[in-house]
Amino acid sequence: MRHSIAQIVPTVAAAYTRTLFTIERLRMTALIAGFTLSLSLILAIGAQNAFVLKQGLKRQYVLLVTSICALSDALLIVAGVAGFGALVTQFPSIEIVARYAGATFLLVYGTRSFISACSQQHGLDPAGNTIHSPWQTALTCLAFTWLNPHVYLDTLVFIGSVSTQYEDKLMFALGACAGSLVFFYGLGYGARLLTPIFHQPISWQILEIFIGIVMYSIAATLLLGLPL
Repeated sequence: MRHSIAQIVPTVAAAYTRTLFTIERLRMTALIAGFTLSLSLILAIGAQNAFVLKQGLKRQYVLLVTSICALSDALLIVAGVAGFGALVTQFPSIEIVARYAGATFLLVYGTRSFISACSQQHGLDPAGNTIHSPWQTALTCLAFTWLNPHVYLDTLVFIGSVSTQYEDKLMFALGACAGSLVFFYGLGYGARLLTPIFHQPISWQILEIFIGIVMYSIAATLLLGLPL
């Protein structure tokens, strides 16, 4: 009897170890999948990313801006994984309101960038840059995030639907949130590496023009109903 038990124990222990390894591998697979998917969706230069880059170059409220972006993404990702993406497809008016409100905001901000590029001759001089209040900066950042209809499609619908392919949705959501966090904090604080370039007024003017073009282009796609 003791001999048979001694034979069974190693077999059970090995099976248990393999099960734990399989579970851990599935968890890591979900985590990595969420991380890479989130990064791939936000890597493209868009209105929100351009705003974060600009704030990072100016070194104004970088922590505030990057935190708002990362936390907003996290809320939407968790909501999408939890199944709230069905609301967007069930009530298309949500997407329509966000589309036109977002287009209006982008046109206004893009116009401001063009005006700044044409009327101001400034380099990246913290003493000479206009510093808005934290509330103004936060509201602008929230507008870039929540008035963009594509953010709902990317997070609530797309990430939410992809998460159904994984048994461990929690790890997938954590990975997706981590990808967003790494990107926004990296962009905001990494932008300062470009500071020497933007001490030249022409560099800042080119950036303002580029941001204006990005804003106008995205606004056009929203108004025309084109995919980004």
